Amino acid sequence: MGFDIVNISATNRSASHPFDLSGKVAIVTGSNTGLGAGMALALAEAGCDIVGVSRADAGETPARIAAAGRRFADVRADLASIAPVDDIVRAAVEAFGRVDVLVNNAGIIRREDALDFSENDWDSVMDLNLKSLFFLAQAAARQFVRQQGGGKIINIASMLSFQGGIRVASYTASKSGVLGLTRLLANEWAAQRINVNAIAPGYMATANTAALREDAQRHDEILNRIPAGRWGAPDDLAGPVVFLASSASDYVHGHTLAVDGGWLAR
Repeated sequence: MGFDIVNISATNRSASHPFDLSGKVAIVTGSNTGLGAGMALALAEAGCDIVGVSRADAGETPARIAAAGRRFADVRADLASIAPVDDIVRAAVEAFGRVDVLVNNAGIIRREDALDFSENDWDSVMDLNLKSLFFLAQAAARQFVRQQGGGKIINIASMLSFQGGIRVASYTASKSGVLGLTRLLANEWAAQRINVNAIAPGYMATANTAALREDAQRHDEILNRIPAGRWGAPDDLAGPVVFLASSASDYVHGHTLAVDGGWLAR
């Protein structure tokens, strides 16, 4: 595993408002595409330098972070196992001297009838979506404790943290686990000024939902239930992720924020 840094000179920002993230460093997993890329850019625009973690090419994210006037460290790591978690935090510290925010975004989904669901599809989803999420949160929290300045952990949950879903047994189990772990970690770490919260995106137009959007019947069933009348987009997570990463959320602990166009209210 290695990393490269895109060096960009940045102007100083005023720290006069609670959403300002100037001087902060955020690790964002799965930052090369979709929701991860959108959240990385939102954090950069609020002032964060970004440590982007992805298995392969970082995509357009480094250029977008540079255009926002922030620095980007490209870390290649496969979170299918927990082997790289300590190295990810170490790489962030080597690149930028500290870590202030972790966005646990990386995840996968497997679809199959519960009667036919395989052990491999169970393990691969649970290992990435829940096991690696926990141990990366643990590694980040240990760094926060070393820094003695607190920190922010933002886990990415799902509508299936609240509902059962169909044909996604391991995904539902993992995202239900994310909600529970978020609460547990908040209980244990809040006293150390570590905020652990989660965002539960609704039905977003990303690669994970391509199969649903390509199924005309399922597409219409879902769309007709969303009060906002549209699928979500990565930009819809910009405000929530900045809020949970900033001092504006200092008294928010263990909460899972649904960003769902009103889906759960229907």
